[in-house]
Amino acid sequence: MKSIVILDGHTLNPGDLSWEKIKQLGRTTIYPRTSREEVLNRVKDAEIIVVNKVKIDAEVLENATLCQCICVTATGYNNIDIEKAKQKGIVVLNASNYGTGSVAQHVFALLLEITNRVNSQNSSVKKGDWGNQPDFCYGHESLERLEGKTIGIIGFGAIGQAVAKIADAFGMKVKVVARTAEKAINVGFEVQTLEQVISNSDIITLHIPLTNDTKNIMNKAIFQKMKERTILINTSRGDLINEEDLYEGLKVKKPAFAALDVLKTEPPSAGNPLFELDNCIITPHVAWASKQAREKLMDMTAENILCFLEGRPFNNLAK
Repeated sequence: MKSIVILDGHTLNPGDLSWEKIKQLGRTTIYPRTSREEVLNRVKDAEIIVVNKVKIDAEVLENATLCQCICVTATGYNNIDIEKAKQKGIVVLNASNYGTGSVAQHVFALLLEITNRVNSQNSSVKKGDWGNQPDFCYGHESLERLEGKTIGIIGFGAIGQAVAKIADAFGMKVKVVARTAEKAINVGFEVQTLEQVISNSDIITLHIPLTNDTKNIMNKAIFQKMKERTILINTSRGDLINEEDLYEGLKVKKPAFAALDVLKTEPPSAGNPLFELDNCIITPHVAWASKQAREKLMDMTAENILCFLEGRPFNNLAK
């Protein structure tokens, strides 16, 4: 049996799932986390590496002399040196569409927190504020209805499409930036340029991968083109947004609000300036992480390993 090393298993399975399907496929060593100082030693005897966010760069791959396959427990694989893996003949496999519904759900959890302020209203009631009011309700001056608002969806893959369907059900006007316009047009959504979506949308949500072309795609120049009271949502990758520009933009309400599940550096430093701002909501990269999504991801990872072992067709990212 081949040696399988799981470098950072805790985020996938903090204890509520089973590793058994993977354990049945090889001699499996599971590390909850792996630091940079630890990674070289931990990969040196691994024939199959399972990894989420640990950086597998050229130095690591040179040290992983027995490695034949890397299974990424995520869709994004920008932590893997694909060119180096290709040079060494290492197969790289990822997992797609395991968390589509979960991420789309989180987009609207963030959005509704801004428009309906459920958490702050609950806190106010429990502090006794409702009992001191002269009327049967209070605190509703800034509530917003989603119906009729324009949502700009940047990226129209599986998650972008799921967000569009939910937005449509809310009665929102859906505008899409898509590489393949026909995909959006065929399901009845209007395709626009990035500039048009930025200028015309009340809500903008990001669903594109991180590449050299998309890094810092949200920046000062883009923020200045936004409408008044625009809400920016990012559940994709932190580096899509220039955080310094976002901080300055939020201070002048351009955008008016930001709701982020991802940041440039994760975990962030305690001094991240975005933490100072009342018009910025941040969750700790959990949009993908429903138990159901993690169960599906576990199954997909086991299937990727099995496909590699049996020589069955698979989508090798390093071909």
